[in-house]
Amino acid sequence: MIARRSALAALLAAPSLARGQPARAPGRGSDLAPMPLPVKQDDSIARGYRRDALVRWGDRVTFDAPPWAPLRPDPEGAAAQFGWDARLAGVAAPTQQAADGIPRAVLAVVHPTVQPGFAFPGGRDQPAAAAMMQGASLLNLERRGRWVVVDGGFQSRRLTAATLCRLSGPFGQGPGGQGSVRGVLGLQGGCVTPWGTLLLAEGDPAPWLARLGADPAQMPPAGYGWVVELNPFDPQSLPVKRTALGRFAHGDVAATLSRDGHAVVYLTDRRAGGFLFRFVSAGTATAEDALDAGRLSVARMEGERVTWMPLPAGSDPVAAAGPAGGSPLDMPAGLGLDPSGPRLLLACHGGPSRPAGHVIELTASGGDDGAEGARAALLFAAGDPRGPETRYGQAGLPPGSAWLENPATVTVDGRGRAWIGTDRGGRVGAQADGLFGCDLDGPRRGVPLPLYGAPRAGAIGGAALTPDGEVLFSAVRHPGAEPGTSFERPATRWPEFQAGLPPRSTLIGLVRNGGGPVGG
Repeated sequence: MIARRSALAALLAAPSLARGQPARAPGRGSDLAPMPLPVKQDDSIARGYRRDALVRWGDRVTFDAPPWAPLRPDPEGAAAQFGWDARLAGVAAPTQQAADGIPRAVLAVVHPTVQPGFAFPGGRDQPAAAAMMQGASLLNLERRGRWVVVDGGFQSRRLTAATLCRLSGPFGQGPGGQGSVRGVLGLQGGCVTPWGTLLLAEGDPAPWLARLGADPAQMPPAGYGWVVELNPFDPQSLPVKRTALGRFAHGDVAATLSRDGHAVVYLTDRRAGGFLFRFVSAGTATAEDALDAGRLSVARMEGERVTWMPLPAGSDPVAAAGPAGGSPLDMPAGLGLDPSGPRLLLACHGGPSRPAGHVIELTASGGDDGAEGARAALLFAAGDPRGPETRYGQAGLPPGSAWLENPATVTVDGRGRAWIGTDRGGRVGAQADGLFGCDLDGPRRGVPLPLYGAPRAGAIGGAALTPDGEVLFSAVRHPGAEPGTSFERPATRWPEFQAGLPPRSTLIGLVRNGGGPVGG
């Protein structure tokens, strides 16, 4: 606890933040303005924008999905439908345009949780159905005048507790010498890699295994808690669990390249006092099974200085991180890489020392993500602007605007702006959870302004932009799932507001009226 407070205190006192000096050249202007985020049954959208509801819990993902029947949950149907919860992992664009000239992409969404009290009538858990409601959805996108989700697209697929996966790397044989395992469990985040694959990070599998009454012969505990890699453009590809990246309760994952072409993967350990890890592949990223061998390190933060401390080969990353000199953090959650440079954003959800959370910016030494060190700077310290440790850029948060609390996800666009989503886990406070845009450079560096506010008890499940930047996808997680409410009596029935229908986690698209890049 003392180490966490002192590290944060050093960042709060850093001259780069205190004087509001931009880290790089000033960024482009933003059209975001101060906006309150009132708690209400409907959502809130910034002036000049519209929100499109694209895919909801129960909508079909694969062509053979049956109609949604929330009063009669069915495992087979759920395995082909959009899951109960939703958190964006990324948008993968093919390297070559199709022969018909239509721009296309694949959008990946993970489904981390299924809360029995809100997913099933009467609140009675149905584990077999829940196992199919969790996992991931891959959705085809294409642009026909505007970006749309292709209903039952060729590359659309579901990953569930029944999906066959391959175990690869140093622990690839698994228990009993098995090189495969059935299912993915509790995916928390993900990313698209520069080498064209998709990485999805499993969280703590123990609650799911207990809930499913898993047979260790069919669902061995050691088969879960890994990072999963797959080809998003091949619906027949077998997901591979990359054991060299370590087994623990992941919060998120982000991938890039070192200067010499090696794969670099950042990973968060989403616990109070959790760690930030980095994996650098032994060979180049283009090598077959590049993520099966390399070095795993933990971040040691001493004020603005970050050093990557190597972990012993084959060790438990979480158990080895402290003795190796790793710095515990206030529940490290979301990760976002700047596509224009070696800059990583880390969203810390909050802990005992900083309940509202904060966002840290790490810039790799020498501009190389494979370097042994980095520089850390505080982008902002979240919470009520009147708080003594809250920091929002040089001039502070403008009057009349909602403030950011409990950052959980972060995405960086190509215009030097971070998109940060908050998540209070259904807890209702003075304002709604929201999606905020925050400049990384220039006079408004470190000042998050809201673009969107979730309906009551909903949270923000990340953000991802189309290749042209004209649609910002986000996800509204578990709307209406407020403590003390239920499937029959939710806090809201968003987005349909139809009697008898439960609220639904929903993939949304945010678009500027009149077109143009989101946020600027």
